[in-house]
Amino acid sequence: MSTFDILVLGSTLCAIVFFGVWKTRNDHNLSDFLKGSSNHWGTIGLSVMATQASAITFLSTPGLAYDSGMAFVQNYFGMPLALILIAVVFVPMYYKLELCSVYEFLEHRFDSKTRTLGSIIFLIQRGFSAGITIYAPSIILTSVLGWDMNTTVIGVGLAVIIYTVTGGSHAVSLTHKYQMTVILSGMAVAFGIVVYKISGHASFTENLSIAGALGHLNVVDLSFDLDKRYTLWSGLLGGFFLSLAYFGTDQSQAQRYMSGNSTRDSRLGLMFNALLKVPMQFMILLLGVLVFVFYQWEKPPATFLPDATVEKIADLEADAYKELEEAFMVTFETQQVALAGYVDAMRTGDKVQEEISKVAVQEAGQSIRDARSNLKDHIADVSGEVSMKETDYVFIHFVLNELPVGLIGLLVAVILSAAMSSTASELSALATISTVDFYQRFIQKERGEKHYVLASRIFTAIWGGLAILFALFASMVESLIEAVNIVGSLFYGTVLGLFLAAFFIKRIGGHAAFFAGLVVQVSVVGLYLSNLVQIGYLWYNLIACVSVILLSLILQLFLGKNAALNNSES
Repeated sequence: MSTFDILVLGSTLCAIVFFGVWKTRNDHNLSDFLKGSSNHWGTIGLSVMATQASAITFLSTPGLAYDSGMAFVQNYFGMPLALILIAVVFVPMYYKLELCSVYEFLEHRFDSKTRTLGSIIFLIQRGFSAGITIYAPSIILTSVLGWDMNTTVIGVGLAVIIYTVTGGSHAVSLTHKYQMTVILSGMAVAFGIVVYKISGHASFTENLSIAGALGHLNVVDLSFDLDKRYTLWSGLLGGFFLSLAYFGTDQSQAQRYMSGNSTRDSRLGLMFNALLKVPMQFMILLLGVLVFVFYQWEKPPATFLPDATVEKIADLEADAYKELEEAFMVTFETQQVALAGYVDAMRTGDKVQEEISKVAVQEAGQSIRDARSNLKDHIADVSGEVSMKETDYVFIHFVLNELPVGLIGLLVAVILSAAMSSTASELSALATISTVDFYQRFIQKERGEKHYVLASRIFTAIWGGLAILFALFASMVESLIEAVNIVGSLFYGTVLGLFLAAFFIKRIGGHAAFFAGLVVQVSVVGLYLSNLVQIGYLWYNLIACVSVILLSLILQLFLGKNAALNNSES
């Protein structure tokens, strides 16, 4: 990076952080520190979006689209319906009970142990996810500055801890709207630049035809194959339950919209996301597809992994690496000829020649994938790494090598801003649950607000430290964006089942809900780890949710009326 890029990067991040800390310098009460207060719907909407749109979204999602196309967008098809249901049912109840922790609702409706179960499940899955969101920006700094990955993970983690401990949840909400402004502006600039660069080779529609011919415009998959990760049906059903659980029962999201001036502001903030989230994800994936098309025209590296990694492998087995690299370059040159023929055929309107040229492009594309796969396998064998996650480096490679000076600093600031916003939300939520659901209930029950604010800061630091430890093991996952969704899908369904039973099935009591939730959660994790059933991970949200409700009803039949509803107020 140039000196000017570093200046842009540093000034952008410092301005956002300073603003948040300055605006919240007089916040001393527990409610403001833990969940914020008096936010308008625009701030809520951007804060909700920023909490979900982590660095993983802007780093790994384009790489996922580069590798496999647009299918991941189906993951979000159920989200708008979920947000509408949350706005209608969940938000009014949360405001009525004046909750600080959403899991307090489970105690109001069921009992203390069910609340504790929900809180523990949240702490486990969100703790792992926080580690992954710290790992994502570390990839950037490793690529940009050539730092050691573990050192970078620790440095990024400590920076986020300091930011969150200082300002609390209120600072997180206030800075989110400025972070999202920078993020969306930066991604729009990157989109415009890649469109400009590929337009020198073919028109926009011709380039989309090339992407389609190579299988990268697979927006909707109508198949009923449960083994596929992304289909229309898994997105509408599994994605609906995943979104319902994430936005409705995850503290990191709930405390974003629980900080509104009123239920109206909270609902409008959620509707803002219902309207814009799917289009935003579509455009980010399309950006990745266009980067893929760009590297069909322009000579790409044989691998997108950091130079230090590649040089190390090349030094260990120079002859073998060089041979595989040359094989990749030969296939690339073959594809250049095929692409030129395909574009010429489209322009002349010769349908027969167009089909012949399309097949040639597809065959050349498969040869390139095979050559890349052989090189990746070689790197993995030599380095001892099972998974190299090359796709997570694609977009940052494009940014560093293709964008003009100044914009590189802006785009790196974009991704780091996203990392700060989402990780800060997660650490703030983890601290909230640790303080309100455990420390305040079981350890120090009657202390002043200053004491609990201090305890929250300490818990923020503790969870930040654990997230750093989780991040150090993040290299074991294949794709960051998928890893986050897999972790969520293994835990969200159970908690959602408890909440839906609490809202809609009055006959279910606390004992039945608790034991059903415990059994289903253990079963889902065990089923996934055992690989006994091969299904797309989104289905676990539906399976776990329905299983909790059904098992609760069955257990309630045996427990009888004495174990029925504990709190009639809900």
